[in-house]
Amino acid sequence: MPLKPPPASSGAAPLFREPDNAMTDRATDIQPTPSIAPRGRGPLARVEARLAWGLLAPTIAIVAAVVILPLLAIFWISFKPVQLSDLRAPELVLREDLRGGPEAVGDEGTWRFRLRNSSPDREIRGVSFTDAIPPGLALGPLPEACTADANTLTCDFGDVPGGWRERLEIPVTVTGDIGEVGATEPATTGAASSVLTDTTFTFNNFVRIFDADEFWGVLGVTMFYTVFGTIGAIVMGLFAALLLDKSFRGQGILRGLFLFPYVAPVIAVAFAWIILFDPFSGSANALLIRMGVTSEAINFFGERPLALIMVTVFEIWRYFPLSFLFILARMQSIPSDMYEAADMDGASPFQQFAWLSVPQLLGILSVLFLLRFIWTFNKFDDIFLLTGGNAGTRTLTVNVYEQAFAISNIGAGAAVAVVIFACLLIFSALFFRFISKEDGL
Repeated sequence: MPLKPPPASSGAAPLFREPDNAMTDRATDIQPTPSIAPRGRGPLARVEARLAWGLLAPTIAIVAAVVILPLLAIFWISFKPVQLSDLRAPELVLREDLRGGPEAVGDEGTWRFRLRNSSPDREIRGVSFTDAIPPGLALGPLPEACTADANTLTCDFGDVPGGWRERLEIPVTVTGDIGEVGATEPATTGAASSVLTDTTFTFNNFVRIFDADEFWGVLGVTMFYTVFGTIGAIVMGLFAALLLDKSFRGQGILRGLFLFPYVAPVIAVAFAWIILFDPFSGSANALLIRMGVTSEAINFFGERPLALIMVTVFEIWRYFPLSFLFILARMQSIPSDMYEAADMDGASPFQQFAWLSVPQLLGILSVLFLLRFIWTFNKFDDIFLLTGGNAGTRTLTVNVYEQAFAISNIGAGAAVAVVIFACLLIFSALFFRFISKEDGL
C-alpha cells in the first residue's frame, strides 16, 4: 500500500527541514579558502624575473652597442657642423730642422721650427713646446715667445686661432761636437675642443637638404626603386615557388639554380651585368642589333630612365630567391586535404590558388614585404656598383655617401641618414597600423 503523507498541521514544521540554528552551526564550520597570490607576483615569480633579466643583459648590451649607440651618434652628428676634416681633433703640428749645414766649430746656421694648427677654424688653447738644445750649439737672439736655459728651449704662444701658422728661426753657432738635431721629439702642449663633443648645434644640415631641388627627385627615385623592387621580387618569388611546389625529376637542381643570384657575390654579378649590357661590347646589344630590334647600341646603365629600370630589374633578379624560399616553405605546410576537397568540388587551379593558397600566404607575404621594403630602401652597394648613382639612379643611401665623403660634409650625410630612418619609421608604423591587422599579424 502506498504510504500517505502525514496530515498537515498548522503548528508542525515541514518534513526534512533543519532548524535555523543547525544551518547557522554548519555555516560556521566552513573554513575560508586561503588566498592564492596572483600569477607573476609571488616570490618565485620575482626570482624568475630577475634571472630572466640577468640572462638578457648581455644581449641588451650587445644590441645597444651595435645598434642603438651608432644610431644616437648619427642623430648627434646630424645637428653638428661637421666636415670630414673635423673627425680628428685639432692639434699642434711641429717640424724642426737645422739650416745652413754647420759642422765645424765657428760655423753658423739656423735652427728652424715650423708650427701650425691642424684645424682651419678651431682654436687651440695654451700652445707651447719644449725642446732640448743640441750639445755643441750656442743660441743667438731668441724670438719674443721663446726662452732658453742651459739645456732647454721653451716657446709659449698662448691661444692660437684656426689656420694659425708660425715659423721660428733661431741663429746658432757651432761651439763643439754637435749631436743630431731632432733626435729628441719636442714636447708640445695645447688643448682644443672637438666639434663632435662641444655644444655647437645647427639646423643648417637639414635646411641644406630640404632646400635643394634635387632632394625630392632623389626621394622619388628611392621610392620607385624600393616599391617596384620589393613587389617585383615577391611576385617573381611567388611564381618560382608555384613552379617548384610539385615534385618532379630535377627539382633539387632547379632549386639550387634559383638560389644562385642571392648567394653569388654582389660585386661579381654586378660587373657581369655591366659587361653583358655594355653598349660597345655587350652581348645584349649585339643580340638586339642582330635581331633587328634596334639599329644602334643602347646604353642601358647610362640613359634616363632606362638606367633606373635596369637597376630595379637587377634588384628583382638578385633578391627574388629569398621570397622564393619563404613562400615555398609556407606553401608546402598547407594541408593537401584542402586542395583535394577543392579538386573534387570542381575548382580550377586558378580558383584553388586564389581562394586557398593566397589566404594562407598573406601572412608570409606581409612579412616579406616589410623586410624587403626596409632592406631595399637601405640598399647602397647594388646601385653604386652598377651606375654610381648617375643617370637618374641616385637614391637616398647614395646621397648619404656623396654628402659625407664626396663633398666631405659629414653633418649633411648624417642628416640624410636621419631622413632615411624617419621614412622607414613612418612606413613601419603604417604597416603595423593597417596592413598587419588585416593579415592577423
